[in-house]
Amino acid sequence: MPQIVLTPAERKVHRAAAHHLDPVVMIGADGLTQAVLHEANAALNAHGLIKVRVAEDDRTARELTFQSMVEQLDAAPIQHIGKLLVLWRPLPEKIKSANEDRKPGPREVKVLKYSKRGGQRPEVRMVRVLGNERITPSGKVKRARPKKISNKKQQSD
Repeated sequence: MPQIVLTPAERKVHRAAAHHLDPVVMIGADGLTQAVLHEANAALNAHGLIKVRVAEDDRTARELTFQSMVEQLDAAPIQHIGKLLVLWRPLPEKIKSANEDRKPGPREVKVLKYSKRGGQRPEVRMVRVLGNERITPSGKVKRARPKKISNKKQQSD
């Protein structure tokens, strides 16, 4: 896959976002190994934007490490300052598993209670409603009654 090309404005946005990040991958005396590449790939899949700390003192060696990481990880080079390297790659799409038997979860419902005197603001209350509950017109939460099954269906089951 070819290297990701970013505009200077996009690179600036990613640099600003990476400012507060801590390095998640450290490259030690062994240099750029398969284990380091694996960890950097996992971090890019999880976060998209990562910082890498390199222990190498030679600037040209760090630049070569930076370029080889960019090529091998299919990432975009964002910044190289001192011993810190910043890489970015778009997050992969997450695969959602379809649970057919899954029921809807709790939801927040806004209940308005109007005053008997006109001209006042209604009292606003947020109520958590579970899947088997409903809100009455007066604003109370009631449990849903189980559905009645006809006598014929009960006999067949």
